[in-house]
Amino acid sequence: MMGNLYHPGNLKYSKTDEWVRIEGDRAVIGISDYAQDQLGDIVYIELPSDAGTVEHETKFGDLESVKATSELVSPVSGDIVAVNEQLKDHPEWINESPYDQGWLLVVKLSNPVEVDNLMDAEQYLRYLEGR
Repeated sequence: MMGNLYHPGNLKYSKTDEWVRIEGDRAVIGISDYAQDQLGDIVYIELPSDAGTVEHETKFGDLESVKATSELVSPVSGDIVAVNEQLKDHPEWINESPYDQGWLLVVKLSNPVEVDNLMDAEQYLRYLEGR
C-alpha cells in the first residue's frame, strides 16, 4: 500500500514517476512523492542548463540517493526556461517538498498534446498499486 504519500490532484504523472504542473504554455516538472520515498535521501542532482531543450520520454538528468542513482526522464518536450539551481546546494528539498521547493525544471511546451497522455493522480495511484 502507498502509506501516507501525497500525490496532488492538479498534477499529471508519468510512468517514470515525474510530475507536471501546467501553467499556461509552460510545464513545471519534478519527481513524485512516491519516487523520492523509493530513492531515500537524495544527496546529489544533475540537471541541464536553462538554455537547452528536453524531449518527451528522454533522459534530462540524474538523481543520486543513498540507495541508487536514478535517471530523470522528461514527461514532455520543450525549451527549458528555468532550472531549480538551488537544488545543487539543497538536494534534500526533493525529499522534503517534492511538489514545491523540490521542482526541477520549467519547460515551454513544444507539443502540448503530450500532456494529455499523462496520468491524473487517481490513475497514477492505480498504476503504483499495480507495480
